[in-house]
Amino acid sequence: LHRVDRRQRQMCIRDSLNAIRNRLDSLQTKTTKTDNLWKPKPGKQQVRIVPYVHNPSNPFIELFFHYNFGGKNILSPQTHGEADPLVEFADQLKSTGDRNDWNLSKQLTPKMRTYVPVIVRGEESEGIKFWGFGKTVYQELLAFFADPDYGDLTDPTNGRDITVEFKTAKELGKNYPETYIRVKPNQTPITEDKNVLETVKDQIELPGMFKKYTYDDMKGLLETWMETGQVGDDSKEEESTPTQNTTQSAPAPAVATSNSTTTDVKDAFEDLFNN
Repeated sequence: LHRVDRRQRQMCIRDSLNAIRNRLDSLQTKTTKTDNLWKPKPGKQQVRIVPYVHNPSNPFIELFFHYNFGGKNILSPQTHGEADPLVEFADQLKSTGDRNDWNLSKQLTPKMRTYVPVIVRGEESEGIKFWGFGKTVYQELLAFFADPDYGDLTDPTNGRDITVEFKTAKELGKNYPETYIRVKPNQTPITEDKNVLETVKDQIELPGMFKKYTYDDMKGLLETWMETGQVGDDSKEEESTPTQNTTQSAPAPAVATSNSTTTDVKDAFEDLFNN
């Protein structure tokens, strides 16, 4: 009897220790942007777009980034429907009629990056990922969604998977890679696994994954960039620069232009923000 009691106590202690270890592991495991964002690898993959729980009527999430701005990729306040001083300054530069100012204004204008929540086939156990893409893929997907013959691609039972083929620049012999999509002809359920279905409901609100900058924050970054070509921010890059069908060049600071243009740009900045 004593042997049985001791064995039971040992089993209870072991189970408790295992529970403690599991809890410790879960607390020490940090979720990163890499865990939530998905990018196609070279070759073909298959994904299923699922409804975005924070906006069930539209799975597409449009974010605006200032790519490689002073060495950082920064989410524009435009994403949240707020004013962006970089955009205001870009508009001011466009109005001068100077070619150098116009080129600089394009560098200060944020680029749209669109995302959809997906389940990656073969990786269903990893839960929902967010697939980000550029204008070309966005337009192609919108065309499929708008075509009544395809129905609702995100429908849990009658939707369709999408084949995503990614080709590298080297493979294509070009300066940029390309992504091709093809909607599968068969209608299939998202999954038969109840655990996977639960992950579909458990989605982050995507814009909140990136650091939010206020108007004054952005104005301060712009002022620093005007003087140094860098930004006074020690955060890591928020999102990698998109490469599909386009190449992003680092914006040259105003001090890299001619002296006369530099003076004009600084004067425009002063007029816009300090008067």
